Amino acid sequence: MIDPNRLRETLTNARNALLAERNVDGHWTGELSTSALSTATALVALGSVDPVKHREPVAAACRWLVANQNADGGWGDTVKSFSNISTTLLCWSALTRFGGEPAGQAIRSASHWIRGYVGSLDPAIIAETVKARYGKDRTFSVPILMLCAICGTLGPCGWDQVMQMPHWLAAFPRHWFAILRLPVVSYALPALIAIGYAKSRMTMATCRLALCDPLWPRLSKLLTSIQPASGGFLEAAPLTSFVTMALVSAGERDHPVVKQGVSFLLETVRPDGSWPIDTNLATWATTLAVKALGARQEGSSGDGKLFDSHGQVKRWLLDQQYRERHPFTDAAPGGWAWTDLSGGVPDADDTPGALLALKVLLLGSTDEESLAAAEAGVVWLLDLQNRDGGIPTFCRGWGALPFDRSSPDLTAHTMRAWRAWREEMPSAIQSRIDRATERGLAFLLREQRRDGSWRPLWFGNQHRRDDEENPTYGTAKVLLALGEIDPSSDVVKRGAAWLLSHQNEDGGWGASQGTTPSTIEETALALSALTFLQYSTTPSLHYSAAFARAFAWLDHSTEGGTRFETSPIGFYFAKLWYYESAYPIVWTVEALGRLSLIVESEEAESARSPRHLPQKA
Repeated sequence: MIDPNRLRETLTNARNALLAERNVDGHWTGELSTSALSTATALVALGSVDPVKHREPVAAACRWLVANQNADGGWGDTVKSFSNISTTLLCWSALTRFGGEPAGQAIRSASHWIRGYVGSLDPAIIAETVKARYGKDRTFSVPILMLCAICGTLGPCGWDQVMQMPHWLAAFPRHWFAILRLPVVSYALPALIAIGYAKSRMTMATCRLALCDPLWPRLSKLLTSIQPASGGFLEAAPLTSFVTMALVSAGERDHPVVKQGVSFLLETVRPDGSWPIDTNLATWATTLAVKALGARQEGSSGDGKLFDSHGQVKRWLLDQQYRERHPFTDAAPGGWAWTDLSGGVPDADDTPGALLALKVLLLGSTDEESLAAAEAGVVWLLDLQNRDGGIPTFCRGWGALPFDRSSPDLTAHTMRAWRAWREEMPSAIQSRIDRATERGLAFLLREQRRDGSWRPLWFGNQHRRDDEENPTYGTAKVLLALGEIDPSSDVVKRGAAWLLSHQNEDGGWGASQGTTPSTIEETALALSALTFLQYSTTPSLHYSAAFARAFAWLDHSTEGGTRFETSPIGFYFAKLWYYESAYPIVWTVEALGRLSLIVESEEAESARSPRHLPQKA
């Protein structure tokens, strides 16, 4: 049902497109989408520090926001995203203070959208709406309301709507944080300190008190110590901007963190006046690309390499491993972050991704340096496992908020990395891997929904307007792990059945059958998981009809592997949106690579079978 020649041609084109995306150093950088949220926060930060000195970047950012407002009057996080209350409030507030007359119509349209969503422009009602969106997690709700207060859109008493962040808790030893149950996620320590301090200062000013915060010298020193060399906390414009504007509001305009933050924002602004949600995902994009190319180890340069910059990528990837305790999250050495820049933080998606990519790059061999790096990474992940058997993103034991809880997609990815390296590990670590895998498996079994799917933490789908979740991503990622352990198990069959039943009529996948449009990213992920199961299962699961329809959709949508349209994908439990140019390419290459193994196997089997001779009459 699939033309082998057409499949080979499309795969070759996609593979060439992926290789062409490498930078001058031989690895992948990718390109993150421009973000209205980032642009709004950055322009407020720069305008708060010095509106005269930063007049040009502030004006350019305002022009970009006006030009990229949605037709309904709101803004989404990307130019392809639906309007949402958080980003619309940020853009509306930024333009209200800094946009001037050229932004007048955009401001009026945004006011109309907000009034329609909230029911009123009353500051108290706006604040309650924002709080309701994020629940007890204040990581985003408090910064959003702070920006609105700074810009005056919450009225003359706007700071009254900003909840107090317990910044004094940051003075406690870092290993106490999980016990203290901070109201922000593990990576938001800078915002906790800066916004908490700003709120306390504004409260004192309102009460006409000239008191000093006795902990501020200590917290100021801590904040300075955890700011990366680039000046960008997490390499993210929003977090850096929130910290910067908070310190200015607290009277700390000349603080070194402000100066470094401003430098970061000016260095990362794009030519059109906008900012991305993060500087880049270079490590993540590179590990995805390597794994995709390794889905079938073919097309190498003939000298024991997977591709011509094979050795460079291996060296670069090894150099990205953290070898010292991280000052931000206090993470132990051994992990990898999503970027090669100083603002990265080691996490439990990039670390297994790096371990799996390193395994691919070794091509069945090993060396002492790689083995030592792998052992450190494996142990880092073992030490991160939560009591429930699952894997969190950054820090063990921070289970009070959704972002820090164990996640099926991270757990599955980690289990694959453990399994890939188990045989090369010392016996003591092998035993730890076995126990951890058993606990991880139990977690995944508990997390499987009644319909057979899994919901991920990191990726969402904006077309699921009720919950914004992406069970296609979560289910595909878990099946890749469980398919290596027991592809014939009932739990795997239920997950595969869910994916098959949610294939759209056009042959592609979204996040739900019939209710979300097909995307290259989700179609490739689903196809990759199902082809992996069929190739590794005896007897075959016979998904050929679904494969043929999926290939036809991918072949058409990518114009034979030559064009890759991106789609918004959510992260931070589907409340923040972005897209990445690398995703549709790498996942297409991976899916078609696995599909080609099946098609070629069927070709070989057909060639071996004796031809049927016509029977005598």
